[in-house]
Amino acid sequence: MKRIVTSLLLLVTAHAADTIVLDETGEKNLRIETAVVAETDFEDTVFSLGHIEALPENTAAVSSRIPGRVIAISANPGDTVEKGAEVARIESRQPGDPPPVVTLEAPIDGLVTERSIRLGDPVTADSALMEITDLGRVYAVAKIPEHLAGKMAKGSMAHIRVIALPDQDFEGTMIRFGTSADEESGTIDAVFLLPNPGNRLRGGMRAEFSIVLSKRPGVMSIPRPALQGEEAGRFVYVRHFDLPHAFVKAPVIVGAMNDRQVEIVTGLFPGDEVVTRGAYSLSYAGAGTVSLKEALDAAHGHEHAEDGSELGENEAKQDHKGHAHGEEAHIQGSRLWMYSSILLGLLLIASLLTRKSNPRTDA
Repeated sequence: MKRIVTSLLLLVTAHAADTIVLDETGEKNLRIETAVVAETDFEDTVFSLGHIEALPENTAAVSSRIPGRVIAISANPGDTVEKGAEVARIESRQPGDPPPVVTLEAPIDGLVTERSIRLGDPVTADSALMEITDLGRVYAVAKIPEHLAGKMAKGSMAHIRVIALPDQDFEGTMIRFGTSADEESGTIDAVFLLPNPGNRLRGGMRAEFSIVLSKRPGVMSIPRPALQGEEAGRFVYVRHFDLPHAFVKAPVIVGAMNDRQVEIVTGLFPGDEVVTRGAYSLSYAGAGTVSLKEALDAAHGHEHAEDGSELGENEAKQDHKGHAHGEEAHIQGSRLWMYSSILLGLLLIASLLTRKSNPRTDA
């Protein structure tokens, strides 16, 4: 009997230690977001670095058919122009009163990427005065190790992130390899074509590539931000199936990873709801007697109210003063609770032992 009671107490204690219970306000202030575990097509990928390039065939030069001098400029580098729009005017060297003036127009829609003239500059008939580039589609060029090139082919897909635009993901399709490999780095260029909505991508921007080498169907996986802990002790937070606003720390064994997903070998089931945002803050909230306020303070680096809401600068100062005065009382309360728990536990054990040694007899 004693062994059974002890085992049950240990089981309940272990489960409680791994369960974090919040209220509706606490969950909202921790900005908890979740995703449902499912079996999907898992992408085996390789990471690479590279850059963005404009399509050479989408670049046009603006030039004058007659010699003269620049008397007006209507477009500057960085301006977006439409085909047929005036970009400059050239006063001809041919005699006349006034001299003839030629209007130069944009030959294509696009972005003015270069301008080599100033007001008053002389121009000749064979000089390029401006360059306009259509950035509706661009190239993303990745440096691929030679030993991986054989696993790729025309049509291979890549997830592309640009350092200058961290809030946006792009997808490109491989159209060709470079003409030769780089002997020093042991890499070869792989050229991907990708759309450029809003013309946000510009030539020369640095890019990170996650190139898909193969896909495996029916793999149970979770978003990578859900995975917590060190390599020797991976875990996730799963929404409790019964308790509202409660989350259970679940150890997992993982398999392959890519830039977005993590393969789960054991520890989860399809349909489980894992925390994808706010898991780091939850780890603080579940650390011993750490409060919601302390968890948010540690995770975000600034002061919060007791219910987890944001504090203004003046409120934060007042809260800090109050916290300093109340810290000693909090410690005393924690000690009293600990001593009371120990006493109650000892009384419970003594009661069980007494009943076992003095069984009741029927009259």
